[in-house]
Amino acid sequence: MVWGHAAVRDPDGRGIWIKAPGWGLEEVDADRVQLVSFDADVLEGEGKPHKECHIHLEIMRRRPDVVCTIHTHAQAAVAFAALDTPLLPISHEGALFGGADVPRFTRTGGLVENPDLGRALADALGDAPAALMPKHGLVAAGTEVGAAVMHAVLLDRACQTQLMAMAAGPVRVFSDAAEAAAKRLQCWPPGQLDAGWNYLDRKGSSR
Repeated sequence: MVWGHAAVRDPDGRGIWIKAPGWGLEEVDADRVQLVSFDADVLEGEGKPHKECHIHLEIMRRRPDVVCTIHTHAQAAVAFAALDTPLLPISHEGALFGGADVPRFTRTGGLVENPDLGRALADALGDAPAALMPKHGLVAAGTEVGAAVMHAVLLDRACQTQLMAMAAGPVRVFSDAAEAAAKRLQCWPPGQLDAGWNYLDRKGSSR
């Protein structure tokens, strides 16, 4: 589908490179991206900026460490967020997001279409790798493109795993905060995120 988007920080500090509106992520090529300034003006590329470019602009403005941001309407994440229950570290994926609940942006379930909402989302995300957006989707960030993509993928997988467990009955077994922190270091060092990203890259390149 065409409604998710990803952005990468411009290395020269001019803003972000973002998928142009109307294209699916798998359709993106050099002609289907825009350079959008931090004032939300299109500097390169065709058409108007994406209505939700403020998601990416404000996260990157708040977090200089972030190189890439991802926003999707991943179905498991949307379904899980509707339950208003904590995301538990019942899996390796769940442990990535810590022993505490994953951040949630609740200011609106509609489009993040202005700087004020973008700043509120950036504040909700804080320094976390990803956040749920109830009634909407998820947002993920990373210091590299691969890390941001994997944070988005793994959050959706964590939500899917917990949904499956909850469908069978109450969740009784999960890591405490200390074990979740240890698993985060053990299971998700940068090399493992890179391995996951490289797999997705190979899979996409083979199509």
